[in-house]
Amino acid sequence: MALTNRLLAGIRRIVVLSMLLATPAAGQTSVDLTARATFYGDNTEFSNPFREGETLLGTFASVFVDARVSERLVLRGGVFGNQRFGSDDAFDEARPVLALIVGSKQSHLILGTLDTFRRVRAGTEPGPDRTGPHGLLPPMQRETLAFERPWEAGMQWVLDVPRVKQEAWVHWQQVNTSDQREVFDAGLTSRIPLRDALTLRGDVHLVHQGGQLANAAAGPVADSVAAALGVEAAGDVPPLDRLSLEGYALVSRYVPDRELDDDSRTGFGTFIRAAVEERGWRAHLILWRASDYIKAEGDPLYQTLRRDGTKMRGLRDYAEAGLTRTFRLAPASFLEASVRWHRVENDYEYSFRILAVAELAKRLK
Repeated sequence: MALTNRLLAGIRRIVVLSMLLATPAAGQTSVDLTARATFYGDNTEFSNPFREGETLLGTFASVFVDARVSERLVLRGGVFGNQRFGSDDAFDEARPVLALIVGSKQSHLILGTLDTFRRVRAGTEPGPDRTGPHGLLPPMQRETLAFERPWEAGMQWVLDVPRVKQEAWVHWQQVNTSDQREVFDAGLTSRIPLRDALTLRGDVHLVHQGGQLANAAAGPVADSVAAALGVEAAGDVPPLDRLSLEGYALVSRYVPDRELDDDSRTGFGTFIRAAVEERGWRAHLILWRASDYIKAEGDPLYQTLRRDGTKMRGLRDYAEAGLTRTFRLAPASFLEASVRWHRVENDYEYSFRILAVAELAKRLK
């Protein structure tokens, strides 16, 4: 109840702020109000040694105002709420949306609340296998984090020009105190067009737990990093709207405790993905083979670490096939329904997902 009251109070403040910002101000060029809501239903029928089945149902939404002070400075303020269906609380999470955005649309720095879920929200990359918060490959960061952790804060740099598309970020997850260690993740995704149909892609992602203020009882100092390098060949192949083939080599370094070298692992993996898109439909196939690959925040289906904490020896295989249908509801709104079949070593399982994104934007001044 207290969380709900705080959220409602935050919404009232945003309405007042919007009215104040809509009045003339020297040097201010525009004021925009945006309301954005995401509805999700994700069900995994898993019963294998690496990942348990889970059902995620809920919605998260944000209402914020962008006040453009100059051509290179935007102040963003608003509220965010996350509701899990079936929860005893009206809202499971309420957060402020506060950000300073410096730069142009093509290249800008965000300080404060990060802009995650960008590719999915734009609807340019449909498919459940590409819905992660920052578009990383699933072995590096599982897609369901977009629903479990939709609000992030820290620093983010976005570069979107014809010759390169790049995103770099630091997301602070936990503050460093004497009772707990700091936790943050940092990443970089880069796409460089080589030719009309060929793109070079490189990704790096780090999850770190540490901090000098915490004592030993707060847990170990730990690191988990992975990098991927590969190419994507994609383009229009009549009568298909789009045909793509991707291939990546991945390397991981897993250090659960810097004081225990024997528990650290260096792993390698190969990720191949093919997809066909036509009239709102998308079919995809993923093939994965790895050895000693372990990555914090990565999808357990791709890893050699079992749920009971034991490590699998030898080669680790995984395959996935999926079918997705996307319905365009408005320029910035869509509904996506998908089903997937998974082969996890000797287990054959399935999952399905419904995802809807709705956005309303209005110029106040």
